[in-house]
Amino acid sequence: MTVDTSDSTAPASAATDLNGPVVLVAGARPNFMKVGPLQAELDRRGIHNVLVHTGQHYDPAMSDVFFDELGIRRPDHHLEVGSGSHAAQTARIMEAFEPVVIDEQPSWVVVPGDVNSTLAASLVAAKLGVRVAHLEAGLRSRDWDMPEEVNRVVTDRVSDLLLAPSFDAVDNLAAEGYPATAVALVGNIMADTLLTNLERARSRPILVENALTPGGYGLVTLHRPSNVDDPKTLAALLDVLGEIAQRLPLIWPVHPRVNSALAQIEVPSGLTLIEPVSYLDSIALQADAMVVLTDSGGVQEETTVLGVPCVTLRTTTERPITISHGTNQLVGTDPDAIRLAVHRALSGEIAGTRPDLWDGKTATRCVDAMLTYTAAQTPHH
Repeated sequence: MTVDTSDSTAPASAATDLNGPVVLVAGARPNFMKVGPLQAELDRRGIHNVLVHTGQHYDPAMSDVFFDELGIRRPDHHLEVGSGSHAAQTARIMEAFEPVVIDEQPSWVVVPGDVNSTLAASLVAAKLGVRVAHLEAGLRSRDWDMPEEVNRVVTDRVSDLLLAPSFDAVDNLAAEGYPATAVALVGNIMADTLLTNLERARSRPILVENALTPGGYGLVTLHRPSNVDDPKTLAALLDVLGEIAQRLPLIWPVHPRVNSALAQIEVPSGLTLIEPVSYLDSIALQADAMVVLTDSGGVQEETTVLGVPCVTLRTTTERPITISHGTNQLVGTDPDAIRLAVHRALSGEIAGTRPDLWDGKTATRCVDAMLTYTAAQTPHH
């Protein structure tokens, strides 16, 4: 499928091509800033849409604040599934989401990203014969130890329309045999939210509140089980972060799941731990950091848009474009590799460019692709 990358001229009457609402599914923190622009674009065109919050992230600091800050409508359905093992959480979402789909009779179910909510909702919709659009399709780490990789691959397989964020994602899907008619290169919808809200983020008092000066600190975000669940791995990371903090103060908004592990380990001086921050505060902290150390996929993308050096504490990434085009260095957890990457970042050796179509217009291209696909009436599974 060829998608026009210019501003859409599709009339609002295009909504008549759809025989039911578009259901948008959000479950975890990374999803919220992705459904917001899509919801706004559907509203602009007069296309009825329904927001489902699965409750996979149920802490207000991890979800509710995003609706407030980004102007996203409150969910039409809140499934309140809460935490649990991957199997239990996925099963609960499927059980709770199925009656919503049966009741709403949607024309599309749109699932962003790669969390358990993404997989669960796509399976339900596919089994009920409802078209599925996967936002951020085609990303691959090829690391099957990551639960997200399983979610990504399976979601793509049961989706009708694959909304790819970058050329490498399109190449991955082509190599796996997906027909071109099922794939639309739309760009990165995360950039829509970031670029729209960047000035608001920069006006936040988060730096002043934490005695930080622009360009005078580094930001840390860690939450992946491989980094924080093993006390030895976490302690080793804290050691090297402590070394870096002697050169550059580091601030770390701590993910709720990391608190218990940190309680058993001495936190080095120079590393300041704070409560989880909102989306706007996260962007503000990234935008003025000298370097960001993370294991987050979304942060790899956000730093690339912002042009801020990023050191990713993982051995694989599903977002290689952030390395080939952006400011990201993939280093794993080896202390020497981390030290070298931070040195390169602080020495000004790391520069990058914003990838094509990470331009703030992805939501427009997504809706265009869905309407084009609907008109063609060619589901592939």
